[in-house]
Amino acid sequence: MDLPTRGVLYPARLSRFTRFPATGPVADVVRWFWVPQWDVEPGRVSRQHVVGYPGSNLVVESRDGGLVGFAGPTTRRSHQDLTGRGWAVGAHLQPAAVPALSPDPAADRDRYRRLDAPGLHAAVAAQVDAGRLEAAAGVLGRWIADRVGPVGDEGRTANALVAVVDADPSIVRLEDAARRVGCSPRTLQRLARRYVGLPPAALIRRRRLQEAAERVRTDRTADLAEIAADLGYADHAHLTREFRQVLGMAPSEYRRDLPQP
Repeated sequence: MDLPTRGVLYPARLSRFTRFPATGPVADVVRWFWVPQWDVEPGRVSRQHVVGYPGSNLVVESRDGGLVGFAGPTTRRSHQDLTGRGWAVGAHLQPAAVPALSPDPAADRDRYRRLDAPGLHAAVAAQVDAGRLEAAAGVLGRWIADRVGPVGDEGRTANALVAVVDADPSIVRLEDAARRVGCSPRTLQRLARRYVGLPPAALIRRRRLQEAAERVRTDRTADLAEIAADLGYADHAHLTREFRQVLGMAPSEYRRDLPQP
């Protein structure tokens, strides 16, 4: 698996963050589970910035007295303000799971919807309160699998699209992804619209931008033009445009804003 904090812009600000793989039949509907826990001093706020993976999440949270929410695919940097003591158990969904929770994921872009699932929240919270985080993720995974039901061939192809784009930096065009998945570019666009809510090109751009942010963050001496070239950007200016569009800042500004190692 990728680094647990890939996509988290300021990992040093996380108090505790755990990721669990999805295994067995649940792997058809969940890519992985993520569990942040925090304990922020009274009167203070911890703001967590994320450039999310291209996809949707189902989240069980302790805040607001306990809630379950569906987080649609994001098109820009997002943040969450954490206060007091709390936790969340999230499932980063496989595309095949999305239609059961969102009939039009494009309409859920950059949106967080509450779901009415008090039984799910109670079952997950009981495991978290007992310190059994992986068991809490298991409860969430089984609930999703029951909600989705058997995954068909189309759903599996949508899963394959996201998997290959996320894992293979050599995929830089729609045609590259279609060839790897084994279907036409038009079919791939239709699947991405129904199961992800973002076009295939956006999936490719997001993976590359996450990699760029991680390079900027972990190698403070790396030349930004060299990072741009390594990741397939046309030039430094191209990298800066995409950074500004999604993160709201230039790579150099992001690097300056990072805490000192």
